[in-house]
Amino acid sequence: MIDQTRLDLIRRKHSAYASWAVWAPPSGGPKSGMGNLDVLDERANPAVLAQFNPGVVMIGLNLSRFRPDKPFLNFHDPSPVANDFKIRFAFSGTGFWGAYMTDVIKEVVELRSRQVLDHLKLHPEIVSHNMETLRGELADLGHPKPVVLAFGGAAYSLLDQNLGPDHYSILVHITHYSHRISKENYKEAVHQQIARAQRDLPNSRLSE
Repeated sequence: MIDQTRLDLIRRKHSAYASWAVWAPPSGGPKSGMGNLDVLDERANPAVLAQFNPGVVMIGLNLSRFRPDKPFLNFHDPSPVANDFKIRFAFSGTGFWGAYMTDVIKEVVELRSRQVLDHLKLHPEIVSHNMETLRGELADLGHPKPVVLAFGGAAYSLLDQNLGPDHYSILVHITHYSHRISKENYKEAVHQQIARAQRDLPNSRLSE
């Protein structure tokens, strides 16, 4: 968990692009409740402070569809075409619930990762600037070496190339939630990927 002072710091500095892996439970279909941000508000939901888990960080490549206009809205897209709900389904009830969530690249809004990578090749200074921001986020979380889960190969490659093992205990490449598979198959896939990576760390204390 984190304390109120640290949460206030993160909200002030990073909430325009970051969030937490805590969602309201579905009230109807599998995508219902995704945009309910009351669950992330400690005033409306005091118990949420105990759920926030700085020991796990989930990182995507970039803002894919829109710039969030509310604090902590990223990864809580209420759109019927969004696939954020697969993350909720995959990690509900596990030790990864409550993870800090962010993107590597904050300044580029683009659905197609190939277009993002091509843009970054032309503008490497964007990578440098955003990695500096990400290192600041990790420092503000206050956890010495979190588990880092990277959504998709592009995010994983950037993190692998630009962060060192002094920034995390383990860096895991997991399938992106936009992948066209069912939420059940997505859950199975990512937990298998995490388990394979953790087998190389016999002293890992993170349990599902």
